[in-house]
Amino acid sequence: MATVTAAAPRTVVPGFLKRPGARKLLALALFAAILVPLADAHWASGTWPGALTVDVSEPLTKVSDWIIDNRDSHPLFLYFFGHISNAVVLCVRAVYLVLLAAGWAGVTAAASLVAWRVAGWRLAAGTGVAFLACGLLGMWVPTMQTLALMVVAVLASVVVGALLGLAAGLSDRMDRILRPVLDTMQVLPAFAYLLPVVLVFGIGVPAAVLATVVYAAPPMARLTALGLRGADKEVLEAVESLGTTARQRLLTARIPLARKELLLGLNQTIMMALSMAVIASVIGAGGLGDRVYQALASVDVGAALAAGIPIVLLAVVLDRVTGAAGEKLGEEPQPNNRTLWLYALGGTVAVAVAGRLAGRLDWPDAWTVNFAEPVNRGVDWMTDHLYSGVPVVGGTADWAGHFTTWVLDPLRDGLQWLPWWSVLLIVATLAWLIGTWRTALTAVLAMAAIGVLGVWKPSLDTLSQVLAAVAVTLVLGFATGIAAARSDRVERLLRPVLDVFQTMPQFVYLIPVVALFGVGRAPAAAAAVVYALPAVVRITTQGLRQVDPAALESSRSLGATPFQQLRQVQLPLARPALLLAVNQGVVLVLAVVIIGGLVGGGALGYDVVAGLARGDLATGLVAGAAIVCLGLMLDRVTQPTERRTKKGA
Repeated sequence: MATVTAAAPRTVVPGFLKRPGARKLLALALFAAILVPLADAHWASGTWPGALTVDVSEPLTKVSDWIIDNRDSHPLFLYFFGHISNAVVLCVRAVYLVLLAAGWAGVTAAASLVAWRVAGWRLAAGTGVAFLACGLLGMWVPTMQTLALMVVAVLASVVVGALLGLAAGLSDRMDRILRPVLDTMQVLPAFAYLLPVVLVFGIGVPAAVLATVVYAAPPMARLTALGLRGADKEVLEAVESLGTTARQRLLTARIPLARKELLLGLNQTIMMALSMAVIASVIGAGGLGDRVYQALASVDVGAALAAGIPIVLLAVVLDRVTGAAGEKLGEEPQPNNRTLWLYALGGTVAVAVAGRLAGRLDWPDAWTVNFAEPVNRGVDWMTDHLYSGVPVVGGTADWAGHFTTWVLDPLRDGLQWLPWWSVLLIVATLAWLIGTWRTALTAVLAMAAIGVLGVWKPSLDTLSQVLAAVAVTLVLGFATGIAAARSDRVERLLRPVLDVFQTMPQFVYLIPVVALFGVGRAPAAAAAVVYALPAVVRITTQGLRQVDPAALESSRSLGATPFQQLRQVQLPLARPALLLAVNQGVVLVLAVVIIGGLVGGGALGYDVVAGLARGDLATGLVAGAAIVCLGLMLDRVTQPTERRTKKGA
């Protein structure tokens, strides 16, 4: 007789626990219930415990003193760094002399003809106008100095980035090793690594070029590795079946298939090198950056714009030319392509020789326009009429004061009042909810490292400025991006404005905001908002426009209003793009808040700038390392979940 065994009772899981987010919150609540009373009993204060702090200032000071004492006598400096320095100086000088020998007419003709062959006559005309505008603004010689430095720095960045990307693209192990290195190179503020470069190479062009290479090489490395790893597997298998060697597969298949990524890497390298042009002027780069930096010191908005506009024009021209070259990749070459290039070369030589014979190598002084004076008059009028005393709405100084009193001060005081362990718990919660436990662990360790370095309070001050500026950036950016996504006309009107704001050097933003808002943390936050806004707007617009049209059509057929389509269809489907916009906004805001230390932003930004000014390696590097940790934590907290999942983090 068969026996019937009763089925074991099934455990009924409450409905809300079926969601991963709810389970994570429950686990965190249990964890907090156990650890919070213990932590509160030992560390009730918001100050980071001194027992958990490591003093690294003494060993860093010893390293700095050793470098200064041995820079002129040690073989490492004489026969290695000295040769690198001399090679950089010779290369920059050679390019600069070639540009001067070609004259303003020859350089303008060469740039225009290259743009014509790559992208057509419209971009060629725009390129010619851009170079002529540099001369009209009285900035021809500084522009040539910056261009010479740029040529050498970009070539070196491309070579270094391509080699690193090649190693990461062909080896999983090298990819894992290089990824944190590249992350650090991109997040570390420029001022932080200017100091060790200056200690080794001194003030001048070599230090400026090498600092630019460190800043501009990571995009080339990342995109090179991405292109090599993303090569079509079927094509590679077909090439391998023909008996080719690894070197032949690389040269005949992998690199040709990655041409677009390589050209995009070149484009990004050029943009980042140009953005370093102003920062490198602090250590003797000269050129346009030096003019902008001098204008910042004297709060001369007109002179700053006169030097900043050529940088923007160079950036826009180079961006358009390299972008057009990328779009042409893969197209069939024209039959007379080589002949046209020879004509272009011959035309350039003819124009340069004609200018030399006519004695017109230098830009004529009579052809310059006094741009700074009317701009300064306009700024003076705005300062007189908008700075204070405006009826009802108040002046810009009042806005800055209110923003500091009502937003920045309470946020900073609140963060510094919180016990340090509660800050770590909040970071872990946010990072785990948007990612995985590894994401949360990385964010917590990065935040804890800030306390270990002994800069907990300044870091929270910087964090408060970043959070406030990011909130304003996201409100303005999402609203503008939604408007641009729903109207082609708005997008066309915004595009040139976003191009200008995205390519304008960071320092240039500081000058008008200081003139309008005064000195303090509010101007630094305002400059950060202006700098980060274009990226947020672009990513938001692109994400909303890429929503599946079928989903929109389906909702429209059900009678949904435009607002309902936006709220219930477009925004949910564009969530990855919106999270990416948040992430990029945070990174860009952090970069400018640090530079805001020059205009009273204080906190970590001031420590980095002060360390560079005083040659204090310990102060500068500790603050720089804290900024890297802060950037890493913010990246993990705001990074879209999809990317973490793909990486298996």
